[in-house]
Amino acid sequence: MKIAVVSEVSARDKNPYIMEALKQTGNEVFNIGMEEGNFDLELTYIHTGLMAATLLNLGAVDIVVGGCGTGEGFMISAMQYPEVFCGLISEPLDAFLFGQINGGNCISLALNKGFGWAGDISLKYIFEKLFTSDFGKGYPKTREESQQKSRKMLCEISKCTHKDFKDILAIIDSDILSAVMKSEKFKKMILGECKNKVLQKFIIEKFLNE
Repeated sequence: MKIAVVSEVSARDKNPYIMEALKQTGNEVFNIGMEEGNFDLELTYIHTGLMAATLLNLGAVDIVVGGCGTGEGFMISAMQYPEVFCGLISEPLDAFLFGQINGGNCISLALNKGFGWAGDISLKYIFEKLFTSDFGKGYPKTREESQQKSRKMLCEISKCTHKDFKDILAIIDSDILSAVMKSEKFKKMILGECKNKVLQKFIIEKFLNE
């Protein structure tokens, strides 16, 4: 599984804890947001929400790990876009149930509010439970079929209620786009291996070849 970490400005000092906690999962992890001591860019949750959506719509990664001070802002930002199913994760049980019942592809962490002592250990437990087994299986077992059906229905609803991602990129605020496109790590992901070749070609031609 390929995981992108998109840390934003208010919680960039927690980025090392996230990266360390993800090591135990055995997945391929890409650190493309802000890092501790990085002052070249100032990415807010508005920017990281767009970055998450871009990577998921491209099929460049399977899961995005983001967040902000409370986790609320990033979650709301990311959920404005199609193909993004984001959950606010505060504790290991949230992570387990989100993965099993909702089968989402994006999580938002509260990285300032309530982080406190042993926050780094809490992150390790969260990721341990998030990746405990295949996503979207359902829980408890007696509800598996119903929950899998609901998950598929939600994906169809998302398609109905969102514009095509290319149309969104064509009209979104140019300042937001130019800010995220300054991230070299983000651009490298766009230019790398992506499942959605049509969207990849569109982004490269329209935003990276200027």
